[in-house]
Amino acid sequence: MLSTGLPQGAVPKLERPGPLRDRVYEALLELITTRALQPGQHLVESELAGHLGVSRQPVREALQRLNTEGWVDLRPAQGAFVHEPTEEEADQLLTVRTLLEAEAARLAAANADSAGIAALEELLGQGLRAVASDDVDAAVTLNARFHAKIMELAGNAVLGELAAQVDRRVRWYYTPVARQRGQQSWIEHRDLIAAIADGNQQEATELMRQHTEHTRRSYHARAES
Repeated sequence: MLSTGLPQGAVPKLERPGPLRDRVYEALLELITTRALQPGQHLVESELAGHLGVSRQPVREALQRLNTEGWVDLRPAQGAFVHEPTEEEADQLLTVRTLLEAEAARLAAANADSAGIAALEELLGQGLRAVASDDVDAAVTLNARFHAKIMELAGNAVLGELAAQVDRRVRWYYTPVARQRGQQSWIEHRDLIAAIADGNQQEATELMRQHTEHTRRSYHARAES
């Protein structure tokens, strides 16, 4: 284990050529989003460069970009640290997520076809298997894919663009409560599928609102436990 907290060999080397600074940025953002790099963790340029198989320059550029976007804090004379979100930041983000997702569920209930419903049911099965095997990383990824599919079925491009802007932060906040939410989250997904399949817009809206609210409350409760 290196001081960055990443298991040896966990991060693949980035292949050249290509827009290296962008690929380093994406790699670091993914590590932050999945909490392989934990909030508050010190980010040492030389060690990150070694993990990724690049020089320090693209790492420095990526950290500056991540700082601008609020993922990393650059502290004078101390270096870079993964941002530690406040409870207020999380609450604001998850509240906005509820608004977007509830509208997406309503539109999905109005527009989804049989192929779309089948895709949701397939994701549901995969999610339940991930929970049963205690594969938190897979559960988080599948949860994001499930919600993205509902957003796709909604058929509103503007809504989809807005949701994409908050998707990674939602994953960031969801990861620490994924095991706690566990099977219950996917039971709620099953009920959502039923409402969407029935074309019941009102029920789909309310179920999604309750579902996302449960996640928001779980996130805040984890800090008290």
